[in-house]
Amino acid sequence: MDVFIIGITGGIGGLLARKLRSRGDAVHGLVRRDEQRAELETQGIDAHVGDLSSMTEEELAAMFGDVDVIVFSAGSNGDTREVTKAIDGDGVTKAIKAAHLAGIERFALVSVLPESWRERDNGEEVEYYFAVKKNADIALSRSELNWLILRPALLLDGQGTGTISLGPAEFHGEITRDDVASTLAELLHEPRIARQILELNTGSTPIDKAVRANVR
Repeated sequence: MDVFIIGITGGIGGLLARKLRSRGDAVHGLVRRDEQRAELETQGIDAHVGDLSSMTEEELAAMFGDVDVIVFSAGSNGDTREVTKAIDGDGVTKAIKAAHLAGIERFALVSVLPESWRERDNGEEVEYYFAVKKNADIALSRSELNWLILRPALLLDGQGTGTISLGPAEFHGEITRDDVASTLAELLHEPRIARQILELNTGSTPIDKAVRANVR
């Protein structure tokens, strides 16, 4: 498989890239600095330097080339409204349009579980972040692409367990980025899962079995 990751230097994107490479997949990505590109090339990853917020759809499409699937795992993590809109909002819609221009049908988006952090007083910036993420989900789900939206629970660092709970609706809990990346790698290798929104939480089902259980 040939995969292009937007957000390849992020917590989930970096882990996903390494897991895909270990499976023998070709991996490409978008980075902002030359030193990031050079570092990824040592891992056998083809990286392109550019700024998602300022590049055109045509420029992004040219970077995509003829890959099999695009993964959008970039995120502002509740930064300022300007950054959130540029990455989590406009960045997704730009990538969707670029995918159309490049003739790439499969598109996977790492989103957020809507119930995340509801027990907190989030403040206006975080609430805006959730609203933008929701709008991006809607934009992708209404596109003509062969899309997948993955909504993980609260993200943690550390070693994954290899077991999850995955389905159209899940409780909000915690899950490691490692398990999210492993789940996404498995989902990308299951072409029968298409045009679905899946929510992801920690659980007791091995990742490969949990993915297969969601084939429709």
